[in-house]
Parts: sequence; C-alpha cells; structure tokens
Amino acid sequence: MNIDMTEVNKLRKDLVEVSKKLFDRGLTSGTSGNPSARVLGAPNQVLIKATGKCFGDVCENDFVLVDLDGNVLDGDTRPSKEVHFHCGIYKNRPEVNAIVHGHSAYATAYVTAKGELPVVTAAAEAGLNKVGVVDFAAPGSDELAEMVINVFKDPNLKAAVLNKHGFVTLGMDIFKAYYLADVLEDNAKVACLINQLK
Repeated sequence: MNIDMTEVNKLRKDLVEVSKKLFDRGLTSGTSGNPSARVLGAPNQVLIKATGKCFGDVCENDFVLVDLDGNVLDGDTRPSKEVHFHCGIYKNRPEVNAIVHGHSAYATAYVTAKGELPVVTAAAEAGLNKVGVVDFAAPGSDELAEMVINVFKDPNLKAAVLNKHGFVTLGMDIFKAYYLADVLEDNAKVACLINQLK
C-alpha cells in the first residue's frame, strides 16, 4: 500500500491544531475523545488520535495512520479504542473526510437527561438540521461501534450525541468537523437554558 508521507504529515499538523482548539473550547476533556481524518488522495487511509493522549498537548506523533479495518500502517502507538466506529463511518460515508468525537458537557448532559437534543439555534438549523442519538454502550465496545455506524447510515446526518458519552460530528475536512462540534455544543447550551427558562 502506497503511503504519501507529505500528505500524512500535513494532515497530522491539521489534527494537532484542531485537537488543541477542541480542548481550548471545552469540547472534550483530558484524553477523552478522538479526532480522525482521511488522507487526501488515499481514501482507505485514516489518521486517528492515539489512545491515552490528551487533546491539549498532542503532537504530530500522537496520530496513528490506519487502514479502514483499523490496522496500523504508520505510527508507534495504538490507535484510539473507538477506531472501529471511525472506520465504519468512513466505509459507509465516502463523502466524509473527517470525524470528531468529543466529550462536551451540554450535549452529553441534555441527551443523557432527555433522550434527545432539539435543534434550537439558527446556526444549528443551517449547519446540522437534526441531531442523532446513540444509546449507551461501553466505550470501545463492538456494540457501541455498531450503534454509531448505524445512526450515521442516514446520509443527511452530520452529528449525533452518545448517551453519557459525548458527541460525534462529521465533515468534509477536520476543520469543518470541528466547526460543527462547536455549533452542536452551543445549540445544546441554548437548549439547556431554554429548558430552565420555561
């Protein structure tokens, strides 16, 4: 399998930048969550954050190159335990080039309490339209991977919230997946405030 290290290294830089933005915006905590992105020109190759690495201080070597079955192609560390749902989404959604899985407070809280997340802001209406929900299953489990993959078989879905376990957003590139994550959490925050004001 050909690996274009120029593209891989450029994407590693982008993933570091976005990971730090996610951490600074409070869209994840510590080592929880994982961003990933397809390598330009190599749709069967994906970079994903290594297991146990904190978003706030990741470096380029903290992203592992895998194929769509989760096999390591380049990198000295193990990929995130959620690698299987990332790869499953990429297999089913060829237009998706990046995924962010974060552990934001408002989206997680709202779905865990209410079982849904309404779209209440104009930005969310324009960018997300709707939000999927995934029932709880153990992090890293085959059951969770299957549920996440299944919810994103809807070709129009760009975001879902996992009960007790954060969110997943999809994008054409890692920056767009990050922007949607930010819109999703802002929408959840507004939904929480509306609920308190009723």
